[in-house]
Amino acid sequence: MDNNLIFAFMETNRQKKIAGVIQKDLVDILQNAARNNYKGVVISVTKVQVTTDLSQAKAFLSVFPTQNREEILDNIIASTASIKNELAQRTKHQLRRMPNISFFIDDSLDYIENIDAALQGKDIDPIKNPEALNKKKK
Repeated sequence: MDNNLIFAFMETNRQKKIAGVIQKDLVDILQNAARNNYKGVVISVTKVQVTTDLSQAKAFLSVFPTQNREEILDNIIASTASIKNELAQRTKHQLRRMPNISFFIDDSLDYIENIDAALQGKDIDPIKNPEALNKKKK
């Protein structure tokens, strides 16, 4: 079964608790790394989702400022093994097995900013300029 389909189902209380534990400790680990390696960068963990069998976890990250977020995400992905090891050490009394962790950028804030800009008229106004409709991405 596809992992994406597993994430789509309702989360059980156990999944929510484990996701919360992982999220709390992951925030500490990533913020310490950002403080040491990336001056002026804030990394937050917006959401963690855990599969029903508790073997996989998806962590969604928000990086501010957004200029270097792809590079930062690549560095985080490259150090997944050490992050997982530190998480396992922190949660050894709460979790028997540490799930495999995948990291993703949470772009929901960008989506909200784009909608806000369009509503404020900062985007091209198709009412005043009908030719702009053909230029917009669909």
